[in-house]
Amino acid sequence: MARVLKNWERLVRATLEREQLRDAGQGHARRPSGIAGAVQLPPSLGRATNIDAILQAADEIQAEDPNVARILCEQAYGMAQNLDPNSEGRGVLQFKTGLMSVIKQKLAKRDGGRIDRNRDIEHLWEFYNLYKRRHKVDDIQREEQRWQESGTFSSTSLGDALGMKKVLATLRALVEVMEALSKDADPDGVGRLIKDELRRIKNADATISGELTPYNIVPLEAPSFTNAIGLFPEVRGAISAIRYTEHFPRLPSSFSISGQRDPDMFDLLEYVFGFQKDNVRNQRENVVLTIANAQSRLGIPVEADPKIDEKAINEVFLKVLDNYIKWCKYLRIRLVWNSLEAINRDRKLFLVSLYFLIWGEAANVRFLPECICYIFHHMARELDSIVDHGEANPARSCTAESGSVSFLEQIICPIYNTMAEEAARNNNGKAAHSSWRNYDDFNEYFWSPACFELSWPMRRESPFLLWPKKGKRTGKSSFVEHRTFLHLYRSFHRLWIFLVVMFQALAIIAFRKGHLNLNTFKILLSIGPTFAIMNFIESCLDVLLMFGAYATARGMAISRLVIRFFWCGLTSVFVTYVYVKVLEEMNDRNSNSLYFRIYILVLGVYAALRLILGLLQKFPACHTLSEMSDQSFFQFFKWIYQERYYVGRGLYERMTDYFRYVLFWLVIFLCKFTFAYFLQIRPLVSPTNTIVDLPALQYSWHDLVSKNNNNVLTIVSLWAPVIAIYLMDIHIWYTLLSAIIGGVMGARARLGEIRSTEMVHKRFESFPEVFAKNLVSQQTKRMPFDRETPEASQENNKTYAALFSPFWNEIIKSLREEDYISNREMDLLLIPSNRGSLRLVQWPLFLLSSKILLAVDLAIDCKDTQADLWNRICKDEYMAYAVQECYYSIEKILHSLVDGEGRLWVERIYREINNSISEGSLVITLSLKKLPVVLQKLTALLGLLRNEKPEEKGAANAVYQLYEVVTHDLLSPDLREQLDTWNILARARNEGRLFSRIEWPKDPEIREQVKRLYLLLTVKDSAANIPKNLEARRRLEFFTNSLFMDMPPAKPVCEMMPFCVFTPYYSETVLYSPKELREENEDGISTIFYLQKIFPDEWENYLERINEGKSTGNVEAQRSNNDLELRFWASYRGQTLARTVRGMMYYRRALMLQSFLERRSLGVDAYSQSDYLTTEGFELSREARAQADIKFTYVVSCQIYGQQKQNKKPEAVDIALLLQRNEALRVAFIHAEEVGADGKRQFYSKLVKADINGKDQEVYSIKLPGDPKLGEGKPENQNHAIIFTRGEAIQTIDMNQDNYLEEAMKMRNLLEEFRGNHGIRPPTILGVREHVFTGSVSSLAWFMSNQETSFVTLGQRVLANPLKVRMHYGHPDVFDRIFHITRGGISKASRVINISEDIYAGFNSTLRQGNITHHEYIQVGKGRDVGLNQIALFEGKVAGGNGEQVLSRDVYRLGQLFDFFRMLSFFFTTVGYYVCTMMTVLTVYIFLYGRVYLAFSGLDKEIARQARMSGNTALDAALNTQFLVQIGVFTAVPMIMGFILELGLLKAVFSFITMQLQLCSVFFTFSLGTRTHYFGRTILHGGAKYRATGRGFVVRHIKFAENYRLYSRSHFVKALEVALLLIVYIAYGYTDGGAVSFVLLTLSSWFLVISWLFAPYIFNPSGFEWQKTVEDFDDWTSWLLYKGGVGVKGDDSWESWWDEEQIHIQTLRGRILETILSLRFFIFQYGIVYKLHLTGKDTSIAVFMDFRGLCWLDLSYCSSYSPTALRSPMIYNW
Repeated sequence: MARVLKNWERLVRATLEREQLRDAGQGHARRPSGIAGAVQLPPSLGRATNIDAILQAADEIQAEDPNVARILCEQAYGMAQNLDPNSEGRGVLQFKTGLMSVIKQKLAKRDGGRIDRNRDIEHLWEFYNLYKRRHKVDDIQREEQRWQESGTFSSTSLGDALGMKKVLATLRALVEVMEALSKDADPDGVGRLIKDELRRIKNADATISGELTPYNIVPLEAPSFTNAIGLFPEVRGAISAIRYTEHFPRLPSSFSISGQRDPDMFDLLEYVFGFQKDNVRNQRENVVLTIANAQSRLGIPVEADPKIDEKAINEVFLKVLDNYIKWCKYLRIRLVWNSLEAINRDRKLFLVSLYFLIWGEAANVRFLPECICYIFHHMARELDSIVDHGEANPARSCTAESGSVSFLEQIICPIYNTMAEEAARNNNGKAAHSSWRNYDDFNEYFWSPACFELSWPMRRESPFLLWPKKGKRTGKSSFVEHRTFLHLYRSFHRLWIFLVVMFQALAIIAFRKGHLNLNTFKILLSIGPTFAIMNFIESCLDVLLMFGAYATARGMAISRLVIRFFWCGLTSVFVTYVYVKVLEEMNDRNSNSLYFRIYILVLGVYAALRLILGLLQKFPACHTLSEMSDQSFFQFFKWIYQERYYVGRGLYERMTDYFRYVLFWLVIFLCKFTFAYFLQIRPLVSPTNTIVDLPALQYSWHDLVSKNNNNVLTIVSLWAPVIAIYLMDIHIWYTLLSAIIGGVMGARARLGEIRSTEMVHKRFESFPEVFAKNLVSQQTKRMPFDRETPEASQENNKTYAALFSPFWNEIIKSLREEDYISNREMDLLLIPSNRGSLRLVQWPLFLLSSKILLAVDLAIDCKDTQADLWNRICKDEYMAYAVQECYYSIEKILHSLVDGEGRLWVERIYREINNSISEGSLVITLSLKKLPVVLQKLTALLGLLRNEKPEEKGAANAVYQLYEVVTHDLLSPDLREQLDTWNILARARNEGRLFSRIEWPKDPEIREQVKRLYLLLTVKDSAANIPKNLEARRRLEFFTNSLFMDMPPAKPVCEMMPFCVFTPYYSETVLYSPKELREENEDGISTIFYLQKIFPDEWENYLERINEGKSTGNVEAQRSNNDLELRFWASYRGQTLARTVRGMMYYRRALMLQSFLERRSLGVDAYSQSDYLTTEGFELSREARAQADIKFTYVVSCQIYGQQKQNKKPEAVDIALLLQRNEALRVAFIHAEEVGADGKRQFYSKLVKADINGKDQEVYSIKLPGDPKLGEGKPENQNHAIIFTRGEAIQTIDMNQDNYLEEAMKMRNLLEEFRGNHGIRPPTILGVREHVFTGSVSSLAWFMSNQETSFVTLGQRVLANPLKVRMHYGHPDVFDRIFHITRGGISKASRVINISEDIYAGFNSTLRQGNITHHEYIQVGKGRDVGLNQIALFEGKVAGGNGEQVLSRDVYRLGQLFDFFRMLSFFFTTVGYYVCTMMTVLTVYIFLYGRVYLAFSGLDKEIARQARMSGNTALDAALNTQFLVQIGVFTAVPMIMGFILELGLLKAVFSFITMQLQLCSVFFTFSLGTRTHYFGRTILHGGAKYRATGRGFVVRHIKFAENYRLYSRSHFVKALEVALLLIVYIAYGYTDGGAVSFVLLTLSSWFLVISWLFAPYIFNPSGFEWQKTVEDFDDWTSWLLYKGGVGVKGDDSWESWWDEEQIHIQTLRGRILETILSLRFFIFQYGIVYKLHLTGKDTSIAVFMDFRGLCWLDLSYCSSYSPTALRSPMIYNW
């Protein structure tokens, strides 16, 4: 920490030195050195006083007047002493001591003399007046007065505005200190003057206090002279709409209005319900912005006193209260208003404001959306009664017995305390889910009218608020998350019934040899009992898994379970009985088939009813009718058929969507069941019949089951692997078809049209037009061209190019700032403004490079006519552009350089050449072979003109030489003679006046043309190499490709939907420290060295940018001056918060640019009157910045930032640095402080921004009811900070993501998708494409990148359409903010069950009638794990999360309430993927254990001897399928399709071959084990948790002990078990085909063993280096032999690690399950005993029992000799 404190001042100073004027527009100047930097103000003092502001003022004036600085510091010390005289607060004593030390050392008299404090007040008064005069404060106040009267700003620069803020801040501190000291001043002298001044300030001066009043976005508490937001008509109208009117109840005179504003309806709500002041301030701004943005979409008010349209009020009202309206309708209770027309706009705004205030202070209760509806319902009724009275009175529900009014204490705290007590019962996530109530259980209490038993004010003795009693299980609501695999059957029973029934039908047909007759039909009807029995099993599971909720669940829900249980039971008995009778009738030839007819009738009626009901539910009108129907008969059958929840209603799609995904699954079924019948089932029929019919076989052991039962275990071992593959191969067919459909859809969406830089070059000419069509608003399009409408094609192209150029150039500049391109590449990529007088379109130089030289070569070789030459040139259109531009540019430049006779010569030359061109005689008029000489002279001239310093003499000489060459070499003899004899020219030449005076180019347009023409003539590189950087190429290719994709047209910025970006952060890396960058590993490799090697071109560009030139790479040489820049450069290439913040702030930069070019004028900036599109100074435009701030906010929720600041963590320093550099960045965090003697802690949710001094300024501080972390950390972190977000949309971004300026420009197009037609419901989540930027770091990172890319592009493309089951799979999706915050938030937070918190947002959105789409014309960067251990931890976390999802109510309800085909899509794309993954591994076990059984029993040889048919065809098909899944072939199919689509066929094949050569199959097989282990263990035992992966660069060798700890249980032990099975099969098995057959049957198993055992070595840096191996072995043995004990971690001792690994089986249930699973090893001992032939050929059971007894005797001896022997690592490994 000492290093951090020591370097704090240096780091920030280095930052500010590198901040240019543009960065001044993005951040604040900060100077935390001096007094304010020397002492740290404790939070307890900072909240109650302005000490920090006083110390900052002392810093500012210390150089001007140290004596005044000393006065201010002493006043600050006195304030601290008065607040805490005994220094009891945390850090107060250190603060006082430090401040006194500063006063003595820095500010006391240098000569040591005594300080005279008698004249302090006079001195302070004199300095105050001098300071006001020096900084023209009176002029500032007059300017503010003019602004308030006229509503316009002056064109003061942003830097002046920030300086003005500093002046006012210092002035305010001086005023406060003067006021404190004036009490002791002479009342007739300076004291009277000070009092007069203070009176004047309080009466008339709002400038000082207004500028410095903390605000977030809109300065509502006081007007701000430097913020233009308050001038926007829609904002003024919104403020006016909530203003207090005479019709409202009178507030008491004792109620104070905060700030310098008029009273509004929020003040009434604050007084009546006791809401916290900062909550009121926060939601006041939220409501104002919401209303203002709603109005801006309808139109900007133009009247002097703007009014909000009634439509805007209604839109906000209905959207905010939509969930409340649906809740009342569901419970069939009256709304708090009679009808929408019956309430006026004030009442609507009151209700919206009340809802937001409740939500803003609800803390953890925000996870209970229907609980908030309940609270709102009653508080709105209270509000109605209060508003109807003349006097305002506090609400009874929020008033305590003491008379204090507090919504938090009276409403939220009782609910929170109950939830906290329940959360405490989960034992940090280790307790069973069924033993405590989670957030969903609390919320679902309000899904029943019984919730009104809670009454209002809430009864404390209500069952809802009762605290759980120790040792007594709390009743759940309507669902219990029991930990069992049975949830898979219960949630998706329709799938399993369908698969079993189809398997049964296919098997019957196969065993009947394909003969379809009446008897076969009757046997096929056996599916009826199967269907009924499986339905009965599902109803039994409903009853069984509901245990734990019977005491508290709704009576109707329990009644339904009981009715269904008996109904399904009776149905299954009846159907089975009738079918048995049908079978009896089959055997009776004289039967009249009565039961057969009854059976057919029953099945037919049932099938018809289900079919009709299913079809009816596909029509939206039928759904509406059923919702409206109050017929009890109809409702009863609907209720029996499907449980009625508040969520999950209306899960249907429009018919076209329905038919699409039905057709998708019908194709899959056709493929699957054809494959299953011909390659899985039918080949096994004959071997099965043969085995059943075999006579008694000779067993090698004592058989207990099959000997007298037709060899049943043999048949099971034959069929089991085939059945396992049958159950999971539907996912294979899904993968194949989705890859095909996704590829076709991607091609139709025009993805991959531009997949190389060559394609960018060829199609660049079409970019401006499509860019203007899609990304430029109509307001920008018409602005520069209102005066005339261009008609010619060339003029149109020039217009589009002028629109395109400012945006393209900003993109190129951003690439340069990010060091992806060099300065030279930037010059070549920039496009001219195209707004000059040049008559043609000017394209970027990288398109025209070397074209002039090639054209000259063509001209030199030309032996034909002018037309032929021009035709050859025009074959390359950019060569033609280059020639034309060069021709016209030379004319324009020469015309501007010379005058008089020289200008006449230029005009004559061009007139003659133009005449020749029109006559077709150019090759005669000019000697084209002399063109190189002309270009040489012209290049020399341009080289001189490029210089900033005029060299008129040299330029004149160069022009004369050009004249000589053109006249005497280039022109034909006739024309040359005419010019030589031209009198005017000859006289000037003879007199020496010709070209003697040159007009040095000063016009920016001419200077731009000079520079451009010079490059056009000199650049010889091929355009194919520009840009060289692969990432720059990829970004430009994707951006230009996306311009041709379908997207909504862009709205003007003022009309676009406002949005917020939201990033949760805990303690990850913010910026790499110098130590982290330079610290070397054991091989001498540092992170910075590693980065230089993998990003060599970006490193060179960085050195060029910081003016270091082509360095040799010596970092130490630049360390002193560029340390901070180096940290940022490295951090921007890692997965850091700094990279994320930079990327997300591109949104603001893009909006400022777009707003600036749209010319929305409020009288602030002069640019509004311009007719040309220019981006110069757009980041300094206060109007553009204000418009961007209305539409965009960025909140980073740094959960423990306050704690990090208190502990002086480096992360806090780095976060503060980010705040300084980004003025729009807001940081939310949880602050905890101890209050009272008992040490009880109070928690606050705070929002801070950087103030004018660069220090944290607290904007809001909202008290919480307690510790907000009751559930999972990340969603709780999001929940506490979401109240500070703004806008109608919110983009969730992880802290390892990135963004790009060119993609940010498309954000307003994406937001328009919320208003697009995407089905019967509007979108609630917009899916966004991701690009994984870590693919270049390592081969593993490349594998993960490709796998992830295929999922987030092609996979989600198919999920969204046609399957309609896309959920939220993490960031960067864009949420409908209002929809989600009124329905529980953007994630779920219950402990452990919601460990994968993000995906539940998608579940919740879908269940609540949302619609989730996917869009691929925009992308966001995403980092992924790059090392094997990081990847394994990540996949373990995701697999564990999916295991918990299996148990969740959300998955259950979606599985139950989706239609059958949509349910299939949902299953196989969520938990079903992991089920199929687990089945892939289980197939190996099932096959090998079956083969081991045959080997031990000796049946394989007996069967082969007696019957040469063993069913190898089916086994081969099953095992080959399993092997292809295992090595990732089917995982790679979507990946390959994505490669083909976006890279081309050849690149796709090359990439796939490269991946195979880099052993990607080994990696995918290894990952298979990771997912299987964590998924299965989570469902069986729990243990899912967040696993920190590190996200850093892997530059070190991982020791074997670390790999052993991580992979022992998941891979090594299982691999050894499979190897043991294979060895036993080799030793005792028999294969008909010998070794070849054995290899073919066991190839996949051996590959799995090798992958699971050796992948950690293969993918470990220096994994096979001998010295490392020796060191790893020594480290491993030390770890094994180290004794465990209390406080010893698993990383240090095998024994401690073993105890940690066994935690999940400490419960009785866990031990029983592990014991059952371990019984599989019984087969080894049982078989080997008989294979040892200890008693000859005796196979009696006595042989085994004797051997078993001996084993137990030996084991008992060992344990008695050494009790710890059983726990030793050697015995464990054995």
